[in-house]
Amino acid sequence: MPTIPLPDWLSLVELINLVLASAILILAFSLFAYILTFNLHSRVGRSFAALLLGVIIVYSGDVVLPRVEWQEWWLRFQWLGIALVPAAYFHFTRSVLLATWLQSERRRWIWLGRAAYALSAAFAVLALATDVLVEPPIGAFPVTYLRPGPLFLPFTFYFVIATLWGGWTLLRARQHVRSQASKRRLSYLLWSFAAPALGVFPYLVLAPSAGKADPALVLLLASVANIAVGILLVVMAYSVAYYGVLSPDRVVKRQLVYFLLRGPFVAVIVVSLILTVPKVEAILGLPPYTALALFVVAVIVLAPLAFQVLQPWIDRLIYRHESEEVLWLRTLETRLMTSSDLSQFLENVLIALADALEVGDGFVALPGETGARLEAVLGNEQEARRILSLPAVQVLLTTTEPTSRFVRVDSYLICPLINRHTDEVMGIVALRAPEEGVSPAALDADPTIQHLLRRAEIAVEDRRLQLDVFEALRPILPEIEAMQALRGTIPYVITPTEKPTTALPAAPEFTDWVRDALSDFWGGPKLSESPLLGLRVVRQRLAEYDNSPIRALRAVLQAAIERQRPPGERQMTTSEWLLYNILDLKFIQGKRVREVAHRLAMSESDLYRKQRVAISQVARTLAEMEAAAAETENK
Repeated sequence: MPTIPLPDWLSLVELINLVLASAILILAFSLFAYILTFNLHSRVGRSFAALLLGVIIVYSGDVVLPRVEWQEWWLRFQWLGIALVPAAYFHFTRSVLLATWLQSERRRWIWLGRAAYALSAAFAVLALATDVLVEPPIGAFPVTYLRPGPLFLPFTFYFVIATLWGGWTLLRARQHVRSQASKRRLSYLLWSFAAPALGVFPYLVLAPSAGKADPALVLLLASVANIAVGILLVVMAYSVAYYGVLSPDRVVKRQLVYFLLRGPFVAVIVVSLILTVPKVEAILGLPPYTALALFVVAVIVLAPLAFQVLQPWIDRLIYRHESEEVLWLRTLETRLMTSSDLSQFLENVLIALADALEVGDGFVALPGETGARLEAVLGNEQEARRILSLPAVQVLLTTTEPTSRFVRVDSYLICPLINRHTDEVMGIVALRAPEEGVSPAALDADPTIQHLLRRAEIAVEDRRLQLDVFEALRPILPEIEAMQALRGTIPYVITPTEKPTTALPAAPEFTDWVRDALSDFWGGPKLSESPLLGLRVVRQRLAEYDNSPIRALRAVLQAAIERQRPPGERQMTTSEWLLYNILDLKFIQGKRVREVAHRLAMSESDLYRKQRVAISQVARTLAEMEAAAAETENK
């Protein structure tokens, strides 16, 4: 086998520089997609995305240049990104300042921003189509660059002034904020904001003798600069990620960290393998692309597993002082039992009981709002429904003096599931057993059977406790969301282009305002003087109702109520129709509490509890309608 020489120093530096440029391109594109996904409604996020777009364009050229012969075209193409960066700096830093001050943009600054983008577009066109900004390239690859044209110095002045002005603007923003967290993040932004300028500006054009320099030295300096740019871009994105979101800081931080690890980090490793493995396959003695395929597959498969194993340590680094609370929340999330979890668990218990008794039919039934329902069935379902409808079985489900012993009904042995704390019947387990088979007394004395029944009772009891907790939490969800909005109001959520009315859904009293307006739905001071009259969604419908704010608000409230209506034919006592029926009967039709409770077959105390949940759902829907109206108005 012929000996393949090792790559020389210059080739190695070229490869390192290409890998780093590819890594920054992946990172910039990933952050661009992340910001547009989670921070699109923030002016700060949109302007930062424009800054990242300039970086993406420039580094796209850096990655492509070593692989094409028509290098001049790509060198000129990069000027689309180079020219964009100064205007994006102006836009981005100004947006951060206004978000910190909670002020709207003045008209003269709006026109200055538009003028900056127009000037950048003009420079880009001049670089693409003429030689007045940059002239044809000189130098041999890998140190090839465009020569400066007559307008290059004016552009350099424009670029430097925009960058310095951006730093001064961020410094003003930092001096204005008072909280330590905001100061810390703006400090991060100040230290890292020069990353796009450092990465995109064509410094070689400033050095007439750059073509005579050692290419390895030039590429080595570029590699060092690329490492700094990559680190600083991540710091910038970390600072920007908090703008325009209502999630807690810990959620934003974790979301960004895991996005970077599972997306850009893995992609960078794969691209690095693609660029480097072909260089060494001959040394490893493997056929072409075999080593590459093996390494890429290994990274794609093993990386998620590695992150899963390292997740506890990563979370400790992210949360630090809150690690115990967060660990408890994550444990709770995995331990909660859903309705399908309960059905599956009861089915497994039923199978175990049937195997122990060597029978093939059985079922577990639990009481529901409209009667008992089958939760798990073995064998003939129709037969199970017949047994469940028998009066003797209904007595077992509704008795106030339950027994934990098996009772024979027809051809089934039935045992109630009892809450050991309240002595309340939570359901029944029924197993088909011939009379000449096992006796009820034998089952009552069998420790295996009793153990399985106790497991079923604990599962049903835990599920009911969880439902009670969920019902208690549901009415306060809008308040929790409001607190998150207030937490983020300064300086991350409210953007300067927003009008004061957009803060209405974030107010802690928002659900109370909705309840008051519904109580006077057909007229009264709580409707005519409601703060909800200032909502955008109400103002947008004024023309439909002869410019009457009260009629427009009534229509908006009715639309929010209609969104609670389930699909299909209306039913009065089923659980999925319960909230809508309460809203319609109580507020739209104006019926009395006693009449509504009678129509819905429920107690008045239960009606009041469900009514709070229904009003909270209307408040949440109204907040969503307001957000949609604000988005439509801002387009």
